[in-house]
Amino acid sequence: MENIFTDDWFMKEAIKEAKKAFDLGEVPVGAVVVYENKIIGKGHNLTEQLQDVTAHAEMQAITAAANHIGAKYLTDCKLYVTLEPCTMCAGAIFWSQPAELIYGASDSKRGFQNLGKTVIHPKTTIKNGILHQECSELLKDFFKTLR
Repeated sequence: MENIFTDDWFMKEAIKEAKKAFDLGEVPVGAVVVYENKIIGKGHNLTEQLQDVTAHAEMQAITAAANHIGAKYLTDCKLYVTLEPCTMCAGAIFWSQPAELIYGASDSKRGFQNLGKTVIHPKTTIKNGILHQECSELLKDFFKTLR
């Protein structure tokens, strides 16, 4: 039997979260935290809804996962995000120490890669470009609606 729990499958779950943000008028970014092929934390941008600049998808998902496992470190977890995390979220990812960070679309303006990979904990493996097209299109569609 084929394992359905691939990076693509989990990124599609993050995209579902991003679509929730889109429907709320938020920048459509979604995130999920995975432990042993189970989603233990989900999040999408809520900065407008909560009037909180820190309410990014990654922050929501990391907090939910930490609450789920009752620990601040996510060392055995994977974090899937539809957009390359910003510097603030990269700091939270550094401190929560997931085993892997997997993101879809790159963010040449605000992404952490502008500062270099040292922003992420050295034990965290980084993968990018997973379902890049789908993640990018959702963002493009959102910003078209604003114009």
